[in-house]
Amino acid sequence: MGVKKGTTRVSEDTVEELARVPLQAILLADSFAQKFRPITLERPKVLLPLANIPMIDYTLAWLESAGVEEVFVFCCAHSGQVIDYLTNSKWFNQPNFSIKTIESHNSVSAGDALRLIYEQHVIHGDFVLISGDTLSNMSLTHVLEEHKERRKKDSNAVMTMVIRKSKPSPLTRQSRLGTDELFMAIDPDTKQLLYYEDKADHLKGTISLDKMLLADKSSVSVHNDKQDCYIDICSPEVLSLFTDNFDYQHLRRHFVKGLLVDDIMGYKIFTHEIYSSYAARIDNFRSYDTISKDIIQRWTYPFVPDVQFTGNSTTKLERLGMYRASGIIQSSSAQIGPFTVIGNGTTIGDNTRISNSVVGDGCKIGSNVSVEGSYIWHNVTIEDGCTLRHAIVCDGVIIKSGAVLEPGAVVSFKVRIGQQFVVPSYSKVSLLQQPTKQDSDEELEYADDSSGIVEFPSINSTSAKLTSDSSEAQLLAISEVGAGGVGYLWSVGEGDFEDELRQSVAPIPADKLAEIIQAANDEMEMSAQDGNTLPPSGELQPDSNSFNSEDNIEDRDDSIFFEKEVEATFLRAVHEDVKEDHVILEVNSLRLSYNKTSVDCAGALFYSMMKLAIETPHSSTSELFENATSVIGTWKRVLKSYLPSIDEEIEVILKFEEMCLESAREFSSLFAKVLHHLYDVEILQEEAILNWAAEKEGADEPDKVFLKQSEIFIKWLNEASEEED
Repeated sequence: MGVKKGTTRVSEDTVEELARVPLQAILLADSFAQKFRPITLERPKVLLPLANIPMIDYTLAWLESAGVEEVFVFCCAHSGQVIDYLTNSKWFNQPNFSIKTIESHNSVSAGDALRLIYEQHVIHGDFVLISGDTLSNMSLTHVLEEHKERRKKDSNAVMTMVIRKSKPSPLTRQSRLGTDELFMAIDPDTKQLLYYEDKADHLKGTISLDKMLLADKSSVSVHNDKQDCYIDICSPEVLSLFTDNFDYQHLRRHFVKGLLVDDIMGYKIFTHEIYSSYAARIDNFRSYDTISKDIIQRWTYPFVPDVQFTGNSTTKLERLGMYRASGIIQSSSAQIGPFTVIGNGTTIGDNTRISNSVVGDGCKIGSNVSVEGSYIWHNVTIEDGCTLRHAIVCDGVIIKSGAVLEPGAVVSFKVRIGQQFVVPSYSKVSLLQQPTKQDSDEELEYADDSSGIVEFPSINSTSAKLTSDSSEAQLLAISEVGAGGVGYLWSVGEGDFEDELRQSVAPIPADKLAEIIQAANDEMEMSAQDGNTLPPSGELQPDSNSFNSEDNIEDRDDSIFFEKEVEATFLRAVHEDVKEDHVILEVNSLRLSYNKTSVDCAGALFYSMMKLAIETPHSSTSELFENATSVIGTWKRVLKSYLPSIDEEIEVILKFEEMCLESAREFSSLFAKVLHHLYDVEILQEEAILNWAAEKEGADEPDKVFLKQSEIFIKWLNEASEEED
């Protein structure tokens, strides 16, 4: 689709004038709400809790910290709730930070929203375009400077997109956020975006690029390892372009692609890649889970639960990534595991175990309850003997005794789950009946179709009706969730089950992973036979049919995320007595998801084991050594499963060496002793240790500190080896 010629251009003098206006932002509050059904039929997505804090608070806090002075919040679905929340929040009373709401009940796309904002003439210069489900801690200084400098040289440079590196899984072809593999072509010299395809999964590893892309370019970098952060720096022309082109609805699929293929007006989009900063958008339940973990593990700092960026926070950070608010009543026999958030005023009964989860304010959790990898929002009641695995439970839900929520279950507001009832995997339960017609998110990018299109009764009115004068027959009529339960069990469409697996808070099941692996192997064989394989991201030179690797250095961010996930899995296994086979299965799932090798798994597991040893109370180096030998003895089999060759064993030594120098210096005096123990318990072979020592011989003196510490042991190994020969 082309750009109409009537679009207004901005002169260079006007550009200089615009540079002096306060920095503004447009925040779209209704992005992809349908992927969060049935929850978003009753509450706007931006008000859903993320580590017990509404999503929109993270976005606004970042905008304020980044120097934005005026934010226009566009809301459509449940606009009254958004406006009420903002009006009563701290955001309406901030100096030098103004928030104004724009309400519409007829807009069903980003295009509609931006056209309406253009008509109101409120944007006076370059602005930040963002959705209310985006988190970041990046500085805007550099990207704004880049954008303004480009504008001075080329008035056609109308947008700068923020991106960051993120490797998709080679098996599922999706990112860690549960989004489709994204293909981009970028001019490596100017950073101009030349190609964008976010719906390429059907292409089976091949993309087609127009040869004209190389007509005036020395080279083009083609990537499938970039994440679109959905943070855009826009010039005022962007709004007028939407107004002049009514077929622009979707921001990426229509607007971005429309500008990329237009050869008449010559408008350009550029990219700005961030490296050490964080930026991500909550597109689906999997990204909700991933970003929640990133918050808990403090990748989003300073926007974390224990920092008062939204007001008076009573949450405190404790060891092993546990966050606890005030007023918690917890039984002495209850166990709270690592990477867990517990909200204000929550009570936890006897022998209950909670790990890797978020529990909201005012919840009542009974005895002998097991909660793992789940998100329990506010004022939820969970009776005795319940089990929740990788589930989402909304405000006001009551789960009767003995009930089970299987992985991927979503229980919407004020539902009652009956005694002993098992909510099947990937099921959704709501007080509202499942709509018979479901519009696609391609049509409704920034609004749920409950706004201005279909009216649904409110949960409050439905709940009141059920709990007041309803007859037993009426209650039973909607008791699809067991005895004493109230709610409708939504069915998963025949063609939707694959998306539920890919976009759920639950890990992809082992049997499904096996199917994916087999399908990937079959596809690779077919591609090899046909000669169609997609090379890794790299530069395409003119008159070249192949790609050269642009960078063979493993992405540090992905490696750190992987190690954090392995550590969380390991700590959960320690605190919950998870069987070794299950731990191996979970680590294998992470290995596939992050495209890692056995070497990576071995290093991450050993790091987690040694970190546990050092965090276990001790008063001397001898006690620390005892901690280490105890952990190694307990988890030896799990570690050994990732040591199929000498290379992996050497990685364990290198990882331990790195820890002794950096994160766990307390082990430095014990290096040789632990190395000897790893040999004694047959984790490390003689060949691995001697190869490591041989490699170290040629190193600089400062790098030989642990080799020298191990001289006696190495000498003994060499002598033993010579005697055998």
